[in-house]
Amino acid sequence: MVLTLGARKARLDPGYNCGVKGLVRKLLIELKEDPDREGLVRTPERVEKALTFLTSGYDAVVADVINGALFTVDYSEMVIVKDVDFYSLCEHHLLPFFGKCHVAYIPNGRVIGLSKIPRLVDMFARRLQIQERMTNQIAETIREAIDPLGVAVVVEATHLCMSMRGVEKQNSFAVTSAMLGTFRENHRTRSEFLELIRRGSYVQRGASQGTGPDCVDE
Repeated sequence: MVLTLGARKARLDPGYNCGVKGLVRKLLIELKEDPDREGLVRTPERVEKALTFLTSGYDAVVADVINGALFTVDYSEMVIVKDVDFYSLCEHHLLPFFGKCHVAYIPNGRVIGLSKIPRLVDMFARRLQIQERMTNQIAETIREAIDPLGVAVVVEATHLCMSMRGVEKQNSFAVTSAMLGTFRENHRTRSEFLELIRRGSYVQRGASQGTGPDCVDE
């Protein structure tokens, strides 16, 4: 009996066609490595766990992430959550891109629990992504959740697909933005947001003086 190449590899390698672990084992073989050597024996299992975590955003549901943390509040000034760290995987090369996300909105009678904004960022970051899409998804989700007067999202990220391969530019980073509602329509509002995210942290400026909104959460 003549076996195909795939069948021969499957016979030699029981894990050849067995889920993510099997695919990672196959990848190691294709890269001319020995998946049975000491340092690689558990690599398929580790990679499966890592990828499951790094793409867990596919299983997340917006309603579950927000978990009812929407509140009626008489507050109509800008709310900003800045410097939210995130890590994602570029869908073109499956290499990481990571950085900080800054989110602002102007309430229209309702606010969202502050801790939910980083959770929403993680929800969209933990997928195979491009930075532009992720930026828009975060902004649109907040708009749909609380119908604010405006939403602004700025994402700054370093892409390892640019640093490790291709153009190999080590110090470059990408900035994307999504401006909705009054942030798009009103130059002064947009400029205020951009100036505030460029400044030092709120704590460094003297949070004890009582400026800024109260913490609103679940």
